[in-house]
Amino acid sequence: MYSNYLLFGIFFLIQCNVQAREIRNINQDWEFVRMDMDFKKESDFVKWEKVNIPHTWNNKDAQSGGDVYRGTGWYRKSFFAEKTIRNKKLYLRFEGVGQVADVYVNGHLAGTHEGGYSAFCFDITPLVQFGAKNQIYVKVNNELKPDIIPVNHRLFMVYGGIYRSVSLFVTNKVHISTTDFASPGVYITQDIVSQEKAEISLKIKLENSHILKQKVLIKTLVLDSDGHEVVFSIDSCALPPVRQTDFIQHLVIKDPVLWNGKKNPYLYKVKVQLIMEREVADEVSQSLGLRYYHFDSNHGFMLNGKPYRLYGVCRHQEWENYGSAMSDRQHKTDFDLINEMGATTVRLAHYQQSDYVYSYCDTLGLIVWAEVPFVNTWSGQEAKNAKQQYYELILQNFNHPSIIIWGIHNEVYARNISEYPVQLTREMHTIARQLDPSRYTVSVSGWGNLDRPMNFHTDLQGINRYFGWYEGKIEDMAEWMDSTRVSRPDNLICVAEYGCGANVEHQAEVIEKQPDPTGGQFFPESYQTRMHEVQWSQIQKRSFIWGSYVWNMFDFCVPGWDRGGRKGLNHKGLVSYDRKIKKDGFFWYKANWSDQPVLYISEKRLKERSLKKTSFKIYSNIGEPQFYLNGKRIKHEKGLNEVMFIANDVKLKKGENKLKVIVVKNGIEFTDEAVFIKK
Repeated sequence: MYSNYLLFGIFFLIQCNVQAREIRNINQDWEFVRMDMDFKKESDFVKWEKVNIPHTWNNKDAQSGGDVYRGTGWYRKSFFAEKTIRNKKLYLRFEGVGQVADVYVNGHLAGTHEGGYSAFCFDITPLVQFGAKNQIYVKVNNELKPDIIPVNHRLFMVYGGIYRSVSLFVTNKVHISTTDFASPGVYITQDIVSQEKAEISLKIKLENSHILKQKVLIKTLVLDSDGHEVVFSIDSCALPPVRQTDFIQHLVIKDPVLWNGKKNPYLYKVKVQLIMEREVADEVSQSLGLRYYHFDSNHGFMLNGKPYRLYGVCRHQEWENYGSAMSDRQHKTDFDLINEMGATTVRLAHYQQSDYVYSYCDTLGLIVWAEVPFVNTWSGQEAKNAKQQYYELILQNFNHPSIIIWGIHNEVYARNISEYPVQLTREMHTIARQLDPSRYTVSVSGWGNLDRPMNFHTDLQGINRYFGWYEGKIEDMAEWMDSTRVSRPDNLICVAEYGCGANVEHQAEVIEKQPDPTGGQFFPESYQTRMHEVQWSQIQKRSFIWGSYVWNMFDFCVPGWDRGGRKGLNHKGLVSYDRKIKKDGFFWYKANWSDQPVLYISEKRLKERSLKKTSFKIYSNIGEPQFYLNGKRIKHEKGLNEVMFIANDVKLKKGENKLKVIVVKNGIEFTDEAVFIKK
């Protein structure tokens, strides 16, 4: 072991050439066939379809309301391996395949992965022919299986296909591991963080494929957001042959800029380099957002020593006509909409999502609840796979500062605390605490009664509450929240889901009865709007509820559903399935949550009015508006909270009526207009 002074001197004397890993995107020019077959006895009658990745075979049938293909599909692709990389290591990394993948290279099995939402990486070096073309075959299956979560496919579509990116990694024989549950191989732990300093430690997993011991220098740099070096560390290490070695480094950052949610999502970059013979043999970079936090039974979430309200949405990873095979651009569109609405947090339900999503949340400052698809029911056979997917979720996403919460299950129930799902929950909680003691765990119940066997085996407890939809009345949310305070004053409880369906094609001036959520075909948008107005106004006043999550940000597909006037669709989104229409609820939350100016006339799509007297609702976060109907000012009053204003008992003339609202703030005039027709 060299002394630090000698190491620093050595490093400054040498000029390092970069010969680090190469990551080749191989998403283009695949072929696909939707059938099962023996690929080694492939028939000339098999008609292969040319596709690019991401790809799913369920992008249309899942949303059709008809039959859905759950079965096997095959993919194939050739790639050329140059002779110049003969002494390298080659890895195939899949970011997501739904949901069982058998990967073959040149006719030999490289590996099998079970689970449709996490990445996996296989060493294919022994199977590759250098200086020649190589053939990849991937068998994919998305059938329901009792030993792979989710074991119940009734609440959302489990899409089949290679629906996230595929990469070929080319590394030196000494490199940072790619196969530790497909993680980056670098784990950054924030040991002590304050306004004065941040002490961090890195666990770096090193692979030496040589048959001899190898000496390396390990240099870690921390760069600020402008790319300037803040601190670095250099250490030497002798790596044993043909094995993986963990190496620990410690660094101190003085006067750190803290990652402070949406207020200041400041990111450092950590760059880890392996140096051999004056060359950078491998390099991995990871974002670093320094922050400290805890949950408080009175004030909810505390970020960097101050209360930070968590209010936001749940999100499924799918688009109309694309299914789960989404581009980064589409993911960005989704999170730009969430950010525009002013959400401070997002629950990524009910499974691990794309790494791009977590990285983008890091940059936006959204607080993330990440979870695995242990959802809705249990079989008694899924424990091994549930734990595997939990390891993958935590290790693959360990360094994302936006992630604060690891979710274990959603609406999984037991009759007593000795039953299988309770024990599995406790085991998964223990796994999380061992892998990552800095973050919190959470589980979710769909029952309002808190004294149920599955509750409170995690750090936090989420409860899904659908008052006015699946149970009770819209207004019942307040009483339920207050009852949790009485019965469980020291427990940390959130509203993990709330909301109801809304079809923007369904409008009603008068709603005579509550829609039937499980079989009704009329889901008026105004009912959803009213629910969110009432329930957010109630949640807003109760800071002891540590978080609240609208179900859902976007309409999404549920095969077999026939409700709300469109088959195969869950209409609970605040934005339509094709992302083209923002429902009134979107603007309600934007007025409440966002710093951007909002002046919005609600229920514009309820264009035709027939009542003798009608009413108009306005959302404004920039001050009290003035109402003008057909050029004449009309009276109004305040609504449920400080951003709602209502004009009641308004008489319309027959034919066309023009409503205009105006707010002047800081010398700037804001307006919104709508036309209504009196029959």
